Amino acid sequence: MKLKSLVPVGRERVAPSAWTDPFTALQQEVERLFDDFGMRVGPSSNGRAGALTPRMDVAETDKTIELTAELPGLEEKDVQVNLADNILTIRGEKSAKSEQKDKNYHLVERNFGSFYRALELPPGVKGDAIQASLDKGVLTVRIPKPEPSVTKKIEVKAA
Repeated sequence: MKLKSLVPVGRERVAPSAWTDPFTALQQEVERLFDDFGMRVGPSSNGRAGALTPRMDVAETDKTIELTAELPGLEEKDVQVNLADNILTIRGEKSAKSEQKDKNYHLVERNFGSFYRALELPPGVKGDAIQASLDKGVLTVRIPKPEPSVTKKIEVKAA
């Protein structure tokens, strides 16, 4: 499997392999940099955009690709995993509430927002065989690897 096939693809962006025009590629890369910068602005502990993007690990075995994403405090109903055109998307909504009481004050903060991660999978992945489970705030997605393609030699004949 090519590592390039697991390059994250962001919101409404095309995969790098689809770029043909160098100026379009440059423009999309600059837009990606600004999008990524905007996602990381603000302290990650207060629920702002930087904290909404889940951390994800990708591991590979002989037969599967395994994605794990940290989604603390979320339940199955809060997370969606979809596959379309070899792009696996993980979407969800996080919300958090903190409350502090003391003699002189009462502070309640609520943070909420949605997140989105996308990965381009290798060609030939069967969507029906993908499994996803959420256990103690960790989403695990198991993707069976596609069978290796077989090269068939075609005989060239004289015209």
